[in-house]
Amino acid sequence: MDVFGQHWEGHFERICEDWRSRVTAEDTVLIAGDISWAMTPAEALEDLRAIGTLPGRKVLLKGNHDYWWPSLARLQAMLPDGMRAVQNNALDLGTCVVCGSRGWTLPTEAAPLDPGDERLYRRELIRLELSLQAGQKLANERPLVAMTHFPPLYLSLRDTEVTALMERYGVRCVVYGHLHGAGIATGFTGSHHGIDYYLTSCDSLGFRLKEIRIPQL
Repeated sequence: MDVFGQHWEGHFERICEDWRSRVTAEDTVLIAGDISWAMTPAEALEDLRAIGTLPGRKVLLKGNHDYWWPSLARLQAMLPDGMRAVQNNALDLGTCVVCGSRGWTLPTEAAPLDPGDERLYRRELIRLELSLQAGQKLANERPLVAMTHFPPLYLSLRDTEVTALMERYGVRCVVYGHLHGAGIATGFTGSHHGIDYYLTSCDSLGFRLKEIRIPQL
């Protein structure tokens, strides 16, 4: 990653140092995509195992650069112990339920999507709703936490089809990534219509973890 600037040098070691100092075996770490530059599952194993050695439970979501990501069944079979993935499903973490989908570029009136991107965007909305439906069935009066890779909203664009889905299913907290460099300034972190949104791309957080306390119902 250091090809993207000197501030990326040793970034994984810095993340690990902070992680080991703050995360216990009882904690869960949400990783909102772009996990490995690998192109195949076999090539990604080294990165997954490195993350697997860190304390706590880990929940993974696919990012747009995770070309190695296989089917969910194959992925679960290769993941280290204590690591699970969200893909058209929901995960019961005891105190909350986690769901989500990668997402895609948001369309706007000024910048509508081309047909190919529109198809991907619509497909991701379907996948998100499937996951939210699964989460709602599991929740049983516990809070829903959602993960996306692409931003579900921006500072300048708060109400989207993605945020509408989150609100419809009663999500309490959303974690997303994708934005780096100058793009970080466009991301939204805060509360909107009763949902807490967190931008968690690692350079936006100074290569430290963000502690999230989920609002209870």
